[in-house]
Parts: sequence; C-alpha cells; structure tokens
Amino acid sequence: MQPFAMKPQDTTTQPMDSESSRLLKTLQKRLNETLPGYELVPTHPPLCPSLRLALLEENLPTEPLPEHLSQKVMAEPAYWAFCWASGQVLAAHILSNPQIVAGKTVLDFGAGSGVVGIAAKRAGATAVTCCDNDPNALLSCQTNAALNGVEIALIDDLQQAPSPLDLVIASDVLYDRDNFLFLDALPKAASAVLIADSRIKNFQHPRYELLTQQTATTWPDLEEYPEYNHVRVYGSR
Repeated sequence: MQPFAMKPQDTTTQPMDSESSRLLKTLQKRLNETLPGYELVPTHPPLCPSLRLALLEENLPTEPLPEHLSQKVMAEPAYWAFCWASGQVLAAHILSNPQIVAGKTVLDFGAGSGVVGIAAKRAGATAVTCCDNDPNALLSCQTNAALNGVEIALIDDLQQAPSPLDLVIASDVLYDRDNFLFLDALPKAASAVLIADSRIKNFQHPRYELLTQQTATTWPDLEEYPEYNHVRVYGSR
C-alpha cells in the first residue's frame, strides 16, 4: 500500500485574527534563529484537512547549511515544524472516532506541533494539555491552537500534568529509546493511553496492544524510508 500523500491545501490567503498573526510572527522569528530563510506556512495536513497548522513550507531549501547553523539545528531541532506521520494518523483517528476523547481531560505528551491535542479538543475533549520540553514546541502548540480556534493548556514536564486525567495521547516519541521509560509512567498518569509510532518494529509491551495501523507521510514530505510511513496505534490494556 502506498502512503497517503495527498497535497495539502496552502491556507496563507485565509484570514487570521490578530492573536494568531502575532503568535505566528513570534514562532517564525524563533525558527529563523536556527533556520534563516525558512518559512512557516499555515497548512491543512493531508490526513486532517479540518485542521490548520503552521508548518515548514513544502519546497524546502536544498542548499547545505553552514556549519554553525548545522550545529544549531542539531542542538535545537525544530521537530514541531513538521506534522509527522504518526501524529497525523493519531489525530485523524481521533477526529474519526470522537467518542475516544469526548467529555474527557486529555494530555498530549511530546506534543510537538500540537496536532493530536488540537484534534482532541476539536473532537470534544473537555480540556487538553500539551506537554513538551521544547519551549518552541509549546509556542507552536499555542500558535496552532489559535489558528484552530481552540484553547489548550501548556506544560513542559509530565509532573505538572493535571489530575485526574482520562487519557494520555502521544505520537512519535519512541524514536528516542530513552523515552521507553514513559511506557510504564503514562498509564499511571491517566485511565487510558494511546500511542502512535512508526519507528519501532515488532513493538511489544505488556501494557499495550495494537489497535489500528495506517500508512502516511510526514508533512512537509521528508522522503523518509518507506518503513517509517507505516504507523501503528497502540492502546493501554
């Protein structure tokens, strides 16, 4: 099966309110501190056309970065400027199955752009908190929430999570093996956990079971290995 690669709709001509515009300008400035010349464009991700996210432009510059900028990018990678395949799949899954989050308090762990948390709020979650240890990612979540007309809370540590929590959602967090410790911690923080991942083959954990799977591509498309386009969604047992 080929990954879902429909071209998203560029929404740069759609009006933004003053708060969304202010946040986007601030986020653009943060991006250009490490990636001068790169632009964030409000875009509808292919699998979540009802959402609008500030993402890197489709036609990314191809010129090699100077060494000093490469070092900055490695030190502060702008993961939040992409809508990763797993995030898209989990967000789309929630939007298609709103009963998963309706009336619940939700934590988006390792939120990045905030796409999954924003989808949860759109689908009827009572309250959504986005958690990420990157301050620029939290600004991205705030910007994208404003673009979608929803309210979210922001925290930078799982210990700050509100209690009680009904659901923790997480996507694209298992690329770092150090994050595996959260597989046991997250079920202790909420009644249920949903995790989407495309990096770990043959994932097995006693606390989780496979719920669904789908092919998708990160946007903008990084032309990743095909195996990274296969996304699996796991739920806590």
